[in-house]
Amino acid sequence: MQKIRYQRGYKYRLYEQRITKVSIQPETAIVTNYITLSQDGILLIKAGYAWDGASGPTWDDKTNMRGSLVHDALCQLMRLGLLPQSCKEQAHRALQKVMIEDGAFKIRAWYYYKAVSSRFGDKSCSPGYEPYPVLTAP
Repeated sequence: MQKIRYQRGYKYRLYEQRITKVSIQPETAIVTNYITLSQDGILLIKAGYAWDGASGPTWDDKTNMRGSLVHDALCQLMRLGLLPQSCKEQAHRALQKVMIEDGAFKIRAWYYYKAVSSRFGDKSCSPGYEPYPVLTAP
């Protein structure tokens, strides 16, 4: 009998690729199946990338969707060991910056930044952490 491996928990799948400039500039380009980060800080997130939106005691809306996407992609690169943990602050600030660009009130974007930088975001950047473990069936 053949088994399948799958994950559940992700809420969203990116329909079209997105490009965002971030302050993180790795020494060499990072390329994965769904995320590319160039040496000059161009973050390309490819169509099909899955993420769970804004985490914590909040709701998803148009002002935090792109920020959560960028933040989740950068945290994933840290979890995979492709970016150093020293990039956490820049990833958390990217969430705040993108939220403001997308129309969030500055105080709300600051609250999200504080939440991910002090309570909720560190685990999501930790090497080896898997928010949604791989399951098998049957």
